[in-house]
Amino acid sequence: MILGLFAASLVFVLDQFSKFWALQFVLDNGSPYKVCDCFNIVSALNKGVSFSMFDNSGVIGQVCLTIFALVVVLFLLHWMKTENSKFVQCALGLIIGGALGNVADRLRVGAVYDFLDFHYKTYHWPAFNVADTFICLGAFLIILHAFLNRKKISLKEINK
Repeated sequence: MILGLFAASLVFVLDQFSKFWALQFVLDNGSPYKVCDCFNIVSALNKGVSFSMFDNSGVIGQVCLTIFALVVVLFLLHWMKTENSKFVQCALGLIIGGALGNVADRLRVGAVYDFLDFHYKTYHWPAFNVADTFICLGAFLIILHAFLNRKKISLKEINK
């Protein structure tokens, strides 16, 4: 569990530092700031969840999203505590750290600060942040682990 907690702490710190840096960068250079033909640094506050869903839910929505995220974190911490695989513990830590990074934003400013903007010509992927990246990476690693470690069930076991 120590490895997972370390991963969560590292992700939380990286996320908060990156958001602080991005906000300072945007304040100094403007938003959007073109880094290359397919990537900008922007300043976006997301009051909703993924892809700004439930963005117009007001204060009650913010409170509900924060409570929901904290309940999920508690569930993931319990899973981490009972999980034998260090790999899965670390992946859970990535998700927990990212979730707590976004919760910290909600508590501090009432929204999640997104700043990574990837695009192709005029088609933009919704802006996201480092926490979102680690949440997705952690989920992918858990799915990959489950896929690679699934037990093959023989026909004899099914017929029993």
